[in-house]
Amino acid sequence: MDMFGCIQLLLFLLILLLLTKPMGLYLLQVLTPGGKNILSPILGPLERIFYRFCGVDEKEQDWKGYASSMLLFSLVGTLITYLILRAQHLLPLNPQKFAAATPDLAFNTAVSFATNTNWQSYVGETTLSYFSQMVGLAWHNFMSAAVGIAIAAALVRGIARASARTLGNFWVDLIRTTLYLLLPMCVVYALFLVSQGMIQNFSAYTAAIGLEGGSQTIAQGPMASQVAIKMLGTNGGGFMNANAAHPFENPNALSNFVQMLSIFLIPSGLTYYLGRMVKNQKHGWSVWAAMAILFLAGTLVCWWAEAHPNHLLSTLGVDPAGGNMEGKEVRFGIFNSALFATVTTDASCGAVNAMHDSFTPLGGLVPLFNIQLGELIFGGVGAGLYAMIVYVVLSVFIAGLMVGRTPEYLGKKIEAFDVKVAVLYALVGAFSILGFSAWAAATKWGTAALNNAGPHGFSELLYAFSSGTGNNGSAFAGIGANNPWYNTTLGFAMLIGRFLMIIPVLALAGNLAKKKIAAASAGSFPVSGITFTMLIIGVIIIVGGLTFLPALVMGPVVEHFLMLSGKLF
Repeated sequence: MDMFGCIQLLLFLLILLLLTKPMGLYLLQVLTPGGKNILSPILGPLERIFYRFCGVDEKEQDWKGYASSMLLFSLVGTLITYLILRAQHLLPLNPQKFAAATPDLAFNTAVSFATNTNWQSYVGETTLSYFSQMVGLAWHNFMSAAVGIAIAAALVRGIARASARTLGNFWVDLIRTTLYLLLPMCVVYALFLVSQGMIQNFSAYTAAIGLEGGSQTIAQGPMASQVAIKMLGTNGGGFMNANAAHPFENPNALSNFVQMLSIFLIPSGLTYYLGRMVKNQKHGWSVWAAMAILFLAGTLVCWWAEAHPNHLLSTLGVDPAGGNMEGKEVRFGIFNSALFATVTTDASCGAVNAMHDSFTPLGGLVPLFNIQLGELIFGGVGAGLYAMIVYVVLSVFIAGLMVGRTPEYLGKKIEAFDVKVAVLYALVGAFSILGFSAWAAATKWGTAALNNAGPHGFSELLYAFSSGTGNNGSAFAGIGANNPWYNTTLGFAMLIGRFLMIIPVLALAGNLAKKKIAAASAGSFPVSGITFTMLIIGVIIIVGGLTFLPALVMGPVVEHFLMLSGKLF
């Protein structure tokens, strides 16, 4: 741990803080149906054409109608992508003549991208054509991100409205988010990435002769456009198997810094949007502060762990002062690897510039636990805000019980139904992660795919189902998950982690929208300030710790102590 890393970390947080308000104000304009923004004169006519072409009825929907529209849209998109992958060999833009994906891999991949997970059981540059990458996958990168933002907007409207039955219109939110937010930002971002040396073409792969005379095939493709939306939409799926460790996907230190910043940009702005919508900006900043503190704690722990190499190296006469460089991209070093790993798992992005499987046990514990907390530390676009609000509801309920008051959130009483759906949200994720992990650990199909034995092998397995359910997509790369069992079970874990957790969120939004807002009084529960921020953090840590600590002990914690005693896996 050094001064330069500390300066970069503070700079990262400062720039993120400065961008939060302008991003939030723009989100307010985009997510207000009929709202005007700087692009309205140009894109407004196109928005109206989309409504007519798609037959969109702009009438607002209740939470059940909103949920039905979201599920139908996601189902159709998943089926189309599945068919594209199965028919890849018959479709254009396939200069390498790649074969069709197998049924289980096509299912896993289609579900993965539809759920904003982007788990990749395949090697992108040797498996998928340009058509599959662009039409089948990049399209989902936009749509799944827009769905997450739409759900967050619906929940915030439910909190802000009083005696209402509707939450907005899913189709309007989807089109406006894509048209005014994601597409324009990605065009600018992609051009920046090209300026840094990232490729963007449709060329066939290049055959080259190396310095030692050996032949090498250099992948080509529309990379900048893919990377722009994978980062801004917290998708994470890499065009290259090495992801952001590959120089084509991450050319230099500036692109590395901007990519990390872009992962947090929209989730951070949504906290300001929350404050403006509920007319309590201090509440929005308190939520942002809770996210920032959890992010900072995770970064420091991961950085500290990776800055200390395996002490067994010293017994072999190796100087341990350099830290753990295994699995790191030498261009970026230990700090940027630790920071990237924390950012990408806080935000359910899954892009990586280092291999998490090669982290020290405690260093690898941080990204694993980040995912298990429920992608709420800034989180996925939209998903981070609605996950955090669920924990805010739980925090308010617990605080009310402790002081003997009726739980209240922004003037609305938190009642039995609200607590039930919030608890259901937390239980669904835990059930999927721990249930699938236990099943895999007890069966041959689960353990046969592991690259390591003992607690590290268990960590690989646990990370896979945490990543799938948490819609993250990163992995402890030692696991060989491209087989029918893992492709199928991980596919269902992704579906559970996305849609069975969105439904309770929309039910909560619908119930909150119906409530009346009581005027603030001396007895009202404060939802801003240091005390409130620390309460949220405490509830998140306690709930996450009680749920996942036993599994973490069997994995990275045991591995750490065994490593200290001289045993490796």
